[in-house]
Amino acid sequence: MRRQVPGRPAQWSLVTSSELWSRETADRYDGEEAENSSPAALEPTLAFLAGLAGEGRALEFAIGTGRVGVPLRARGVPVAGIELSEPMAAVLRRKAGADTLPVTIGDMATTVVPGEFTLVYLVYNTISNLLTQDEQVECFRNAARHLAPGGRFVIELAVPPLRFLPPGQVAVPFDVSDRHLGFDTFDLAEQMLVSHHFTRDGDDGRYRRGSSRHRYAWPAELDLMARIAGLKLERRVADWHGAPFTDDAEQHISVWRKPVT
Repeated sequence: MRRQVPGRPAQWSLVTSSELWSRETADRYDGEEAENSSPAALEPTLAFLAGLAGEGRALEFAIGTGRVGVPLRARGVPVAGIELSEPMAAVLRRKAGADTLPVTIGDMATTVVPGEFTLVYLVYNTISNLLTQDEQVECFRNAARHLAPGGRFVIELAVPPLRFLPPGQVAVPFDVSDRHLGFDTFDLAEQMLVSHHFTRDGDDGRYRRGSSRHRYAWPAELDLMARIAGLKLERRVADWHGAPFTDDAEQHISVWRKPVT
């Protein structure tokens, strides 16, 4: 379904199926992601992205609370962001002002911001928040729309762990710890998964339950989306350190490039 963008009669915007993050979720996000947000944990990500951005500008799709965008900006890379959730963007605003890191509220599949970028990036499995193949294709097209010739689009995405599903099983755990139980359930026919979370809420034995829907995609499917958008695969590795992508890789960092001519 499409809607016309108010005040821009010549432009149309896709109404995406991404689930909107609430203020409650946004306010606790940084605390729950503290381990993945430490300087040591982020250094390989920042080095990888800064190297691709070079002397140009970077645009982060689904920038969230700025877990990556804010320290990348502090590293000297001019960063702009697109974010669907206003509460998530409000948390980012506590860290960086609009003059330092501009953020546009909108969906990553169609929202357009001014200027060209040498790097567009989308981390932490977030393309899976787009729940249809059409929307994911539009996301690639939107990245290509923002890239200068020779610019690159980067996605970090998990490889679907379907080989861990024996016949008749629909769930795969991804985290079992004292404070958190996480597992995914799969609808193979629809290429969908639901992530379920049981998180200890305080020290009184209570647990908070949450879930989110995602559309998983294979690396080869993403390559076809990139080709539709006019981008070409340049590199695929298993992590931000650049480890080779193999059959055993649990995730991939993929880089597609926009042709120079």
